[in-house]
Amino acid sequence: MAGLLVGCSSAASPPRLTLTGSSSVAPLAGEIARRFEASHPGVRIDVQTGGSSRGLADLRRGSADIGMVSRALNSSEADLQATTIALDGVAVIVNSSNPVQTLSDEQIRGIFTGRIADWSELGGSPAPITVVTKAEGRSTLEVFLDHFQLDNQAIRASVVIGDNQQGLRTVAGDPGAIAYVSIGAATLEAQRGLAIRLLPMAGVAPTLTNVAQRRFPLARPLNLVSKPDHSNPLARDFLRFATAPANDDLLAREAVVAPAR
Repeated sequence: MAGLLVGCSSAASPPRLTLTGSSSVAPLAGEIARRFEASHPGVRIDVQTGGSSRGLADLRRGSADIGMVSRALNSSEADLQATTIALDGVAVIVNSSNPVQTLSDEQIRGIFTGRIADWSELGGSPAPITVVTKAEGRSTLEVFLDHFQLDNQAIRASVVIGDNQQGLRTVAGDPGAIAYVSIGAATLEAQRGLAIRLLPMAGVAPTLTNVAQRRFPLARPLNLVSKPDHSNPLARDFLRFATAPANDDLLAREAVVAPAR
């Protein structure tokens, strides 16, 4: 899987932390890791993506010190501890050339289950719809399915992607595409001129302000997950550091929202 390496190894085997998991959490975690390294000389932090399920699995088997998970933990994960470092949302995106400005929940369900296959059925120009969905193990997929009350087996996908950047590039390069990705990632890329547009949901604009005010229907926590015993004291120190208000400038840079403190 694609990874983000923060720091580098050395012959002296410096103190090291490994974080794996969600591609929605990784950019922010990577920036926090760089800042932590700068204030803790000799420490190296390796941040790898691969999806929330990977982060949880790696944490349980001991191959990661911290799992990155872009959703709340469920009842089967009650033995683990989630530290929320930010709030984000999941937005449905289309190509910026697509004339369709809004979709209802029922229309979105119809698109992703194959009942609606052409944009002309939604008031757009005649063109087949390219349905872009997330791969199994991605929390963005789980959040999307839960909100729209869909089973993954019902999704009729044209393209299956891994991380947010794949989804953003796919939609930007295909006028008929539709996908769902992190609001933070999509907002940053749209501001940089990528040919995408974020659609409102239930009449609520997909903005960070609406995420912060809990108005946007598809909001979620971005978590660093650990074992409660914190057997690695460096992991405990990093989690404390990651939630400090002094890092709020990094949250703004990554277009996510500070959690309630």
